[in-house]
Amino acid sequence: MEEIIIEQKKFISGSLKLPSDKSISHRAIMLGAISQGRTDIKNCLECDDCNYTIRTFKEMGIKIVRKNGYTYVYGNGLFGLRKPSKKIFLGNSGTSMRLLLGILAGQNFKSILSADRGLSKRPMARVIKPLTLMGARIKGRNHSNFAPLEIEGSKLKPITYKLPIPSAQVKSAILLAGLYAKGKTTVKENFKSRDHTERMLICFGAKVEKKTFLCSVRGIADLKASIIEIPGDISSASFFIVASTLLKGSELVIEDVGINPTRVGFIEVLKRMGANITISKARITNQEPIAKIIVRYSPLKGTTLKRHEIPLCIDELPVLMVAASLSEGRTTIKGASELRVKETDRINSMVYNLKKLGAKIFSEGDDIYIEGVSQLRGSTVLSFNDHRTAMSMAVAGLLAKGKTRILGIECVTKSFPDFFITLKKLIR
Repeated sequence: MEEIIIEQKKFISGSLKLPSDKSISHRAIMLGAISQGRTDIKNCLECDDCNYTIRTFKEMGIKIVRKNGYTYVYGNGLFGLRKPSKKIFLGNSGTSMRLLLGILAGQNFKSILSADRGLSKRPMARVIKPLTLMGARIKGRNHSNFAPLEIEGSKLKPITYKLPIPSAQVKSAILLAGLYAKGKTTVKENFKSRDHTERMLICFGAKVEKKTFLCSVRGIADLKASIIEIPGDISSASFFIVASTLLKGSELVIEDVGINPTRVGFIEVLKRMGANITISKARITNQEPIAKIIVRYSPLKGTTLKRHEIPLCIDELPVLMVAASLSEGRTTIKGASELRVKETDRINSMVYNLKKLGAKIFSEGDDIYIEGVSQLRGSTVLSFNDHRTAMSMAVAGLLAKGKTRILGIECVTKSFPDFFITLKKLIR
């Protein structure tokens, strides 16, 4: 188990070039693999999760080459995948597993998806249920709720499905399966969730219909290879944005970062709390808005995050808890049940760790209550093998008096392998 000691710092200063967006990278690889022709992906993220996705398609006969900052995916069309010769191992990549279920459900062969201990404990029934309604045949442990999952490819039919809980991954799995179903497949939501899949499908020539709480795709139609540029990952930026906001005297410039409206919910929350964040030089590339972000120190006040806001800042909630711990007044986060089914139960992990640093935080059910304090104090905390917990606690450590020891930091390779190197370059 690797560990690091973080000491209290004065401020953050400099310019930051982020690793590429993980969500968009996954989708570019997948759609490139099932399109016709060569897809050129600039700045595809190199991390554990995306490497599992690439390895999976290579095992199904897709040629993928990384060279000089580009990833070239030689697609063979919707039905051009080859039956894998063995079980497909996806490590701890939940995105890979859930989205692949949608693609593999429509193939003409059998496949098995396996995972590490962590991902094998994460529920898959809410993805499998709508796919089963489309005609998919998927078996797994505990009433087909947990990996390993056996997928018997079959002929799919279109459906209209209302998500009981907003989830971009469940929505994406249904839309990807919809590519293999003749007719229109529609997903409805109560609250807006991330929409990278819908945007990426358009880039590959799919017939997509988008409304505020509804998205449809028409199958069956071959996708066309594309040229994709991946922006910087706004979720990876969140740790530096919060640190710069909380450390007096900080000023940070972040270049070429994705500002998809379904991903910047945490910025809106921080601004509501009093953060000084400026977005400029916005442009659109491959349906995705990209911009420059400037962050300066500003004292924060507590706020309330309502249920409909949670899907738009789900990955940033751990570091928002750090911000709330050092804000004036109370912060309430309502209905964060989705945090319980991530790489770890992030409600429990963050409450445990922040209490160790002296934060006034507790949870009731899926609600979180935080009373801001003026100072955190260093202690020993755990990553719980969760990259976002580890990076959030690194931010907390910068603001805690004394030394903060974080155990299990190797998990950051899941999304941001150079996180601690990058952090060291910016802190003063």
